[in-house]
Amino acid sequence: MEFDAIVTGISLILTPTGLALILISVLIGVIIGALPGLSSTMAVALLLPFTVGMDPILAISMMAALYCAGTFGGSITAILINAPGAPPAVATALDGYPLAQKGEAGRALGIAAISSISGGLMSLVIFIFAAPLLADIALSFRPQEYFALTLFGLSMLAAISGKSAPRNLIAGFLGVLVSTVGIHLVTGVERYTFGTTFLYDGIDFIPVLIGVFAIAELLRMASADDKTMERVKKVAVKLPSMADMRRIWATILRSTGLGTFIGILPAEGTTVAAIMGYNEAKRWSKHPEEFGKGSIEGIAGPEAANNAGAGGAMVPTLALGIPGSGTTAVILAALIMHGFRPGPFLTQETPEILYAIFGAMFIANFAFLAIGLAGAKVFSLITLVPRTFLWPSVFCLAMVGAYAYQQQMLDVWTMLAAGLIGFIAMRHGFGPAPFVMGLVLGGLLEKNWSQAMIIFDSDWTMFFQSWIANLFFVLSILSLASPFISSMLKAVARREAAAGHQPPGD
Repeated sequence: MEFDAIVTGISLILTPTGLALILISVLIGVIIGALPGLSSTMAVALLLPFTVGMDPILAISMMAALYCAGTFGGSITAILINAPGAPPAVATALDGYPLAQKGEAGRALGIAAISSISGGLMSLVIFIFAAPLLADIALSFRPQEYFALTLFGLSMLAAISGKSAPRNLIAGFLGVLVSTVGIHLVTGVERYTFGTTFLYDGIDFIPVLIGVFAIAELLRMASADDKTMERVKKVAVKLPSMADMRRIWATILRSTGLGTFIGILPAEGTTVAAIMGYNEAKRWSKHPEEFGKGSIEGIAGPEAANNAGAGGAMVPTLALGIPGSGTTAVILAALIMHGFRPGPFLTQETPEILYAIFGAMFIANFAFLAIGLAGAKVFSLITLVPRTFLWPSVFCLAMVGAYAYQQQMLDVWTMLAAGLIGFIAMRHGFGPAPFVMGLVLGGLLEKNWSQAMIIFDSDWTMFFQSWIANLFFVLSILSLASPFISSMLKAVARREAAAGHQPPGD
């Protein structure tokens, strides 16, 4: 039965149409990733409404391929012009650009590409085994276990992207609050509908996603000055030599394992994986003094980790219905929009989609290697497109995408309102990813709470009779406390260091 599902899933994308859509997605992903200010999350959010009439499996496969390619695309401009196209590529720029300035831009791009594809492919192997295993375990979950698991996913917002923990939690809470708009399915009570029938079914997440990712970023970039980029002119891409591979293979393996693990953790994502991959590469390197000056290990570490994180983030998204990153939160919304049931039932009822996504991401890794290396010099030119042309195009796509979803102007106004609120929130340090994850997970949290309370006859103490739920409750508390504990430990370390440098008293 499993073999039949594998064959069915792979055959669904190994068609001329499927392969063409995946290659187009990879090309778009690399371009979007290479453009500073744009992100794969934004691209997937903009793509989402245009996939309404498509074959669902091809639509999800396109988004997964775009996710992989966008993660790699940011490294091209990080290396060539020191302008990371995507947040995870910030760590790549630390050594990629210095190496390019030494006249070895081609070598830096080759190492980034090989490290990315190695991390991506190895994480996909883990993904294809880990997702069904997690799903099988999750099949024994009852509503109270799912409630505790979703709460744990929300608690991880405290550490997402390394931003302010209180701001992340506030943004996540607001996302949960927005998810409660509409008629409660259990009690029939109207909530925050303000007397209008348009809100009976709640606020649809598609226009909200487009607004907070595309419109808010458009407004933020419109308020910034255009910067003149200094581009490395000589780009002759070459693959790593055997000497380079002997030096970086251990870094790639270490960063792949680390990136996959970080990706699997809900709310962490590829940015955290890339930063940790860079730090660990430096920690284990025999030549840490070269970091920041053009170390090839400093390129391999974050590139392997961020692409491994992309594959890892798909595991909880598909197996548990808990997004592993901001982009997978959008992909999770796409699964729901196309009628799939994210979580363990996905692998039981429609296992072919799991293998189709695996195949799409597998093909995407080889495709972005070819496209990225062959067109590196062209992609570096794309970054010189003035914002006066770039962002109006994004605005038009956002307007069309919001309206095309359900052909109603309410969605367009919702998108514009979400974009304006998102822009104001970003100005005050609130990121869009925690809000989106709160919006997506809020419905799951409420549904499982309501089902559990019906089963328990409103006795909330029954939640603590499950050891699995208790484990997730403890993990949630630790997750919420981790940023504060980390800050306290750093403060103690600074005081001890300062005390150690004081001259001894008379």
